[in-house]
Amino acid sequence: MKHEYIIRENHPCLLLFFAGWAADATPFRTYRPEGHDFLLCYDYRTLEADFLPLRTYQEINVVGWSMGVWAASHVMPCLDTPIGRSIALNGTPFPVDPQLGIPPAIWQGTLDGLSPASLHKFCRRMCADTEAFHRFLRVSPHRPVEELAEEMRAIGQQLEACPAAPAGHWTEAVAGCQDRIVPPPNQQRAWETWGVPLRLTDDAHYSEKMFQEYLQDTWKKNK
Repeated sequence: MKHEYIIRENHPCLLLFFAGWAADATPFRTYRPEGHDFLLCYDYRTLEADFLPLRTYQEINVVGWSMGVWAASHVMPCLDTPIGRSIALNGTPFPVDPQLGIPPAIWQGTLDGLSPASLHKFCRRMCADTEAFHRFLRVSPHRPVEELAEEMRAIGQQLEACPAAPAGHWTEAVAGCQDRIVPPPNQQRAWETWGVPLRLTDDAHYSEKMFQEYLQDTWKKNK
């Protein structure tokens, strides 16, 4: 797992954000959660997170997006700092599952056909419309396709070794009804299974509005 501090100013609270597959920090550097340091995690070829600052903060708030929900589900039990809110966005602890995540045939088809052209189509499907897609392209991650294929294969191997991720550490979940990556009915079924409160929105899988709310606005001191 890789990481990047977006804000490191010795705030008492940390916002720990787990981005999705194929991500890096590029699309998320403009978000400024008030009163928090901001640490972003990505690249789940391994779930080792020995860089995490234990006992440094009074509180850690966790946000996971897409495949980052699965990664965060494994990391949160290892934190020895109190967790305040933990919010899952457009993902589940069961990322490749016919009922609770991405259907396995779609996952395998994405891996088998992964190329610059298919990645471009995938990113278009993440976005609600052409305008949103063009905005995403201006901040799209900078990772080679070969590395992204490695990440998918590694995630698959980890899922085979440990198919069930802990799901009990999430306090709330958000599912966008326009999500064309992780089927919204599967998200709803996953969170109902674990009794986690779910909010349904009109967002696509990648949503600047959703990130604005949960990577910035939610943490305003007087909200």
